[in-house]
Amino acid sequence: MYYIIALGILLAISFWTIGSYLAIMNLEEPAYTVLEKKSDYEIRLYEPYIIAQTQVAGSYQQALGQGFRQIADYIFGNNTSQTKIAMTTPVLENTSEKIAMTVPVNTSLAGDQSRTVSFVLPAKYTLDTLPTPNNQQVELREIPSKTVAALRFNWYATEERVANKKAQLEQLLTADGYMIDGPIQVAQYNPPLSIPLTRRNEILIPIVYKK
Repeated sequence: MYYIIALGILLAISFWTIGSYLAIMNLEEPAYTVLEKKSDYEIRLYEPYIIAQTQVAGSYQQALGQGFRQIADYIFGNNTSQTKIAMTTPVLENTSEKIAMTVPVNTSLAGDQSRTVSFVLPAKYTLDTLPTPNNQQVELREIPSKTVAALRFNWYATEERVANKKAQLEQLLTADGYMIDGPIQVAQYNPPLSIPLTRRNEILIPIVYKK
């Protein structure tokens, strides 16, 4: 009996793992070249790419969910030509300034921040060939080539883990003498139901790079 239960659990985990890999196996991601590998992170040169982005407010998980839904709505056809755009990876998030405090205080929003959530769009498109979003909260932007330090980690990208990984990479860059050259981003490459051990998350920090 215990053998059958153990075998069932093992099979379930195996299918979950395989499904998690298959879900992202053919997804396009931004093109980059690894310039240097460090012990804990790597330095990449990204080619230019286009994103669809939206500004949202809320806690980390709330903002990700809201932003994801707005941009997914755009790529699933809520645009001027009703074109469906292929899903890519990763989903990007970065935090901007604190939102001004108002009265009365709503406890569910206290401490919330303005966050930018974005999808990288397929490389075959240009700003001229992409359909315009019907939702005015979704904006299309071209990101120029940039040099980025990337620290990879798995499991779930909770707000606490993200904060710790950001601090870790910032400390590593300071120790190695690199200057930060832009906002810190969190990149998540997997669907929400992926098995935790296979999840790929990254902290991406633009830097001034001199070989």
